[in-house]
Amino acid sequence: MSDVTWREIEAAARRIAPLAHRTPVLTNASVDRRAGAAVRFKCENFQRTGSFKFRGAANAVAALSPTARARGVYAHSSGNHAQALALAARLHSAPAYIVMPSDACPVKRAATEGYGARVIPCPPTDEGRRTTAERVGDETGATFVHPHDDPLVIAGQGTAVAELVEEAGDLDVVLVPVGGGGLLSGTLIAIRRLHPRARVIGCEPARADDAHRGLLAGRRIVDFVPETIADGLRTPLGERTFEIIRRLVDEIVLITDDEIADAMRFVWERMKIVIEPSSAVAVAPLWTGAIAVLGRRVGIILSGGNVDLPGNVLPSRPSSRRPSRRPR
Repeated sequence: MSDVTWREIEAAARRIAPLAHRTPVLTNASVDRRAGAAVRFKCENFQRTGSFKFRGAANAVAALSPTARARGVYAHSSGNHAQALALAARLHSAPAYIVMPSDACPVKRAATEGYGARVIPCPPTDEGRRTTAERVGDETGATFVHPHDDPLVIAGQGTAVAELVEEAGDLDVVLVPVGGGGLLSGTLIAIRRLHPRARVIGCEPARADDAHRGLLAGRRIVDFVPETIADGLRTPLGERTFEIIRRLVDEIVLITDDEIADAMRFVWERMKIVIEPSSAVAVAPLWTGAIAVLGRRVGIILSGGNVDLPGNVLPSRPSSRRPSRRPR
């Protein structure tokens, strides 16, 4: 299994420069006061297709030969990678075939089809995704672009934090959502080169905690049923991302759905920007007590902003009582 290096992230940055947005880095006084920290948000919710996933997909498609592009690309995805790959393929006049779980967010499915991809439904399990995707690949001859366990995808995702550090300077802590692990893996590789003293924290829904449990057990956890509003983080770590994260991450913290909803509401109301639950999972640790941020410079990757507004993504406001600090 080949590793991903800083050199691949640099190559990805050059490759996607004509395609991807250089997203803004925002601050907010209300966030800083509540957290007691200087927080810098890398706003990948403003990225093309509404999430960081476009970086990895654009890098993977751009790296294909013309012959491979003509045959197309395919993937399995709950939504954000689907949209990203669909657009990246369209920009290269390549067909895209997307295997999507039957319970995927309707807004994300509609957007994927709007970018020109053919969507093939599958059972909402890891096994269902993989077997349906294998059939699509056999039938089409297209190139598989994994949502997170592909070296080109990981390298593309690492460009986000590289831009954050370039603009924000030294950071003490970097908070990153973790589902399949592509964004966290790319972030870890980039940060270890650019600012090795920074602590990188993976932020995971408490009811989709395969990364946390897998690192404790020393092996990947793939047989589980995630139950969280952060639909983009329901995928288990891949083999490659598990090894990168196991080797380089400082900590994985767990966030409840109520804490995710509270953080998402706070960002919507105070920053006036739309983020999805999968982004909010990296905001919540600022004030849950899961990690120490007081007086520190904190960077957060806001991974995306694709939400189904009629889907009641914001549950009733949780209790204002501050939760007790979790064991470390």
